[in-house]
Amino acid sequence: MGRWLRSETASFLYRKLIEPKFAATIIAVIALVLRLLPMRFKYLLGYDPYFHLAYIRYSLERGEWVNFITYAGGPWGFRITGFHPLGLWMAPAYVYKFLSVFGVSLYNAFRITPVIFGLLTVLFTYFAVLRLHGKREAFLSAFLLAVSFGHVFRSMAGYYRGDNYMLFWYSAALLGIAVPLSLRGPRWRNARLTIYILPGIFAGLSAAFWQAYYPIFAIVTANALLIAVGGFLLGRDSYLRDALVLVASLAAGALLANSIGSHLGYGMVGSTRWLGKKLAEELGVQFGFIGDLFLLLYLKYIIPLTAAAVLALLALSRLVRGRRARGAVVLLGAAASIWLAFRYYGVINDAFLRLFPTSPIAETQRTSFGDWWEAYGIAGLLVPLFFLRFLKRPKMGDFLLLGTAIVMIPMAVVWTRFLFISSLAVATMAGIGLVALYDTAGALIEGVLENKRRWLSAALPLLLVGVPAISAYQGTSTTMAVHPFVTEEGESALTYLGEISSPNDVVLTWWDQGHWVTYYSMRPPVAQGGPSGWVAKYYLGLVNEKGLMNAGVDYVIVSYDTLTKFGAVVDTAGVSSGDYVLMVLPWAGSYGNLMVFSSGSYSVMAAPGGGEWDVKVRAGKGVVIPGRVFVERGDVVREVNVSGTPKADAYVYINLNYGYAVLMNGKAFDTPLARLMFTDDYPGNYTPVYSDGGYVKIFRFEHPNVAVAAENGSIVLRFTNATGTGLGIYGYLDNGTLVFKRWYGVGGKDAFVLPADINGSVVVRYVYVRKKTVLDRGVFRIDDVLFGAGGTD
Repeated sequence: MGRWLRSETASFLYRKLIEPKFAATIIAVIALVLRLLPMRFKYLLGYDPYFHLAYIRYSLERGEWVNFITYAGGPWGFRITGFHPLGLWMAPAYVYKFLSVFGVSLYNAFRITPVIFGLLTVLFTYFAVLRLHGKREAFLSAFLLAVSFGHVFRSMAGYYRGDNYMLFWYSAALLGIAVPLSLRGPRWRNARLTIYILPGIFAGLSAAFWQAYYPIFAIVTANALLIAVGGFLLGRDSYLRDALVLVASLAAGALLANSIGSHLGYGMVGSTRWLGKKLAEELGVQFGFIGDLFLLLYLKYIIPLTAAAVLALLALSRLVRGRRARGAVVLLGAAASIWLAFRYYGVINDAFLRLFPTSPIAETQRTSFGDWWEAYGIAGLLVPLFFLRFLKRPKMGDFLLLGTAIVMIPMAVVWTRFLFISSLAVATMAGIGLVALYDTAGALIEGVLENKRRWLSAALPLLLVGVPAISAYQGTSTTMAVHPFVTEEGESALTYLGEISSPNDVVLTWWDQGHWVTYYSMRPPVAQGGPSGWVAKYYLGLVNEKGLMNAGVDYVIVSYDTLTKFGAVVDTAGVSSGDYVLMVLPWAGSYGNLMVFSSGSYSVMAAPGGGEWDVKVRAGKGVVIPGRVFVERGDVVREVNVSGTPKADAYVYINLNYGYAVLMNGKAFDTPLARLMFTDDYPGNYTPVYSDGGYVKIFRFEHPNVAVAAENGSIVLRFTNATGTGLGIYGYLDNGTLVFKRWYGVGGKDAFVLPADINGSVVVRYVYVRKKTVLDRGVFRIDDVLFGAGGTD
């Protein structure tokens, strides 16, 4: 009896909590608290947000949205119009301007911006499902989305990404479809048609915030098509007319996106992008009024084909009356669509890979079950329950959300980065499916014996409580496990680099850390935001000094972070992974004076002695003596003598400052990454300028170098080791237009004064050469050199 009473109490509380007057507030609070958990950290999460904030900070300090920035893109600079639309940067800036009156800093305003839009996404989803189904389905769907790590990940404090905006605008579009879809009757006809304008507008507005916004048009198009299919199957012709209006709204939205592109910057395949131009050339398409290849093809083909499909269903609805006959028509259409998808899979896959090229990074890998579970937990396993809705007479909301799932679920399977976008589909399908299971099970219980029915009826509501509770635990624990990659050591090193270097100095570091260099040092890294095979080859010793000079490299960074990614370094370089072996072994304990470092089946055991160390390496069941051993303690790295006779191609570095060891083979040891990080035996043209004893080390690459400085109101380029004979000066406007180009003879000179009249140039690129050999190159903004640029927030 006690268990039955507790179950009834839980059921009563559940019925109260899901009332709309409470539910929205409860869900909002849960979503907000979970997404604000990373505010406990000092640093941002991931890598990309550092570049986003650096650019916003830089532009706000200058009072204008700068396009051609010189603290990214190595010696060539970086144009924002070739990246994301300006809305991505403007949103946090306006959040900051609003909150600054309350004393909120730019840093904190930037951190909470993704939380704001993530929270709105959850609430819009709640109200959409409330309109489409009811309060039970709405509460469960929104709750599961609120606690899903798949959605929390890219909408939590400190992790700022553009796809958060796209999903936000889609949730608004979904609500914009749900409202008119639920308004039936003649008196609502005009209101419905008016509201249907909104989904297209919302889809168009997403073009202002993310360069890869295109999926929102695919999702809403699928919504429109499935509304038409639902209306056809259910014999409700008015829904087919709704679908036609929605298609027209999408056409207007595409035109809005095109207009936004002309002002704030186009998407990935815009007419101003190399990829857009290349694909247009291959497809034989000419840009005109429409300046984006996707929008051009969408308006030219997808919109007419979708409208034709809806009109065909509308015409068939007059001819085919029986439900079974209509079902057969839909099945034939679905079979034809699947056949076309397989028929043109190669073309679609090629276009997809062009838009999102594969690379050895986590978010572009095929989704595994572990990834799916981490993102969605138990909710991800309940997605099939959604189809219980179709066993009886489904609602139009079911067809609408089926359209969402048809696009989103395959995206989540293809790439891990799309697990975020697909979180909305997973949450709504699981939430609605749970209620469908509850109702189906409740109907079945009516047929059991009376003495069992009471217990089953009392236990059944726990299904609607237990699943959300498990999801909340999994989502919270996974979110709590997230931590920043930047450390105080990294911040100190990069801040120091910014203090000792010139504004035009170029930095070589692993691409993951490139955005950190832009943010903390305000210096341009050679690679950032995407894998660089050239940088990977440098770390492996496959790039010579001429290559470094040609890239304008002035400083080289090696770090513990890069060591842990050595496998990715080898893969990115495109060499055989079996040739280079390097593994980081964490501290595993000490036994007297014996230190043990271990990972998996590999261990390093080291015991210091007076004149020599006793060092053994365990690999599997075998134990060998390494060829050479280096030990770092304090600020000194030294090679130690090893007792015994070396018997293997094994090299060991032991760091006593941070408590780790590195085991490598000879080929890995004989690389710039290992020599600079583990030894004091490196080429003479590398000068150490910073070391924290084993986490980050910075070296200056000594070569004929150009340093830019302001002197007496003029910009002077000073040459170190002035062996060059020529200097090329290229001047650009902020939009990237070349307006000045001239070569000067500088043989025997140690300085060059930049001409005052360079046709209004605001950005200057230079190349310093000896005959045909590039000695140095770089880029700078004239006013930054003359008046200085900002630093960290």
